[in-house]
Amino acid sequence: MSAHLRTALELAARAVPALPLRAGKVPFGNCSGCRDNACGGRPNMRAAGPCRCPGICHGWAAATTDTGVINSSTWVRAWREAAGVAYHPGGASLTVVDLDNAEAIAWARASLPATRTVPTPRGEHWLYQGVMQSANAVRPGVDVKSTMAYARWLGHGTGAMTALPDVVRALVVKGPSTVRPGPQASTVPARAGGGECRHRTPTYLDRGIAMAEQRITEASSAVHATVYRTFLAVLSTHGRCGCLTDAHIARLFTAAQARGESARHCTDAWTNALTRLGL
Repeated sequence: MSAHLRTALELAARAVPALPLRAGKVPFGNCSGCRDNACGGRPNMRAAGPCRCPGICHGWAAATTDTGVINSSTWVRAWREAAGVAYHPGGASLTVVDLDNAEAIAWARASLPATRTVPTPRGEHWLYQGVMQSANAVRPGVDVKSTMAYARWLGHGTGAMTALPDVVRALVVKGPSTVRPGPQASTVPARAGGGECRHRTPTYLDRGIAMAEQRITEASSAVHATVYRTFLAVLSTHGRCGCLTDAHIARLFTAAQARGESARHCTDAWTNALTRLGL
């Protein structure tokens, strides 16, 4: 048994979804049957979508705690070739603040609550208990990895793990008008101008998100452009009253990634749409 396979099984036993990494810290690519999203996306080990590929496809979404999958012949061959092990933080109810240099570490020590720390080749991973949207470059040398992302497994680290604090969640919020999670309440919050926010009603907001998911899913070409235009449309309608939640955003990102978009492309498209609208 390879060391990487042994590590993956140990992670699975701790309910941490694992996947192998190739050289360069990247996941194994899609097989020929899944290339260009021909399978419809979402591998079967995530228990969603039409894909039934037994391989190691779809990046972070392939991460699994299923020991039958991890020990399968296809995966065992990959473990022999693997250069490392990754895990899906969001799947383990974790958020990783990836600090890439000494300056970022100094900022974290001055600004963030102490928590479990894992040394990396260039910096540190700070692990918090809780899930949030992932985002790259939230500050110089700082990435946030949680939902729809993977992080390298570099050991258990040291220190007690702290609950995910608001100061970390705020790293993904760019200014007072940026879309942010709203309270999960049945009442309709007031607009800044004193009126009601119609977007909070299930029939309006949910229908808008469902239509956006469908637009992305049915894109037959120009997926990048379709994703961006769809994000732009959603934000132009729902982005100024704070009614979108992480769950809504995750639905859009999941639809985009099912069409072959990477987590990085989704984040970039969302950020560009926010910038375009001045949010």
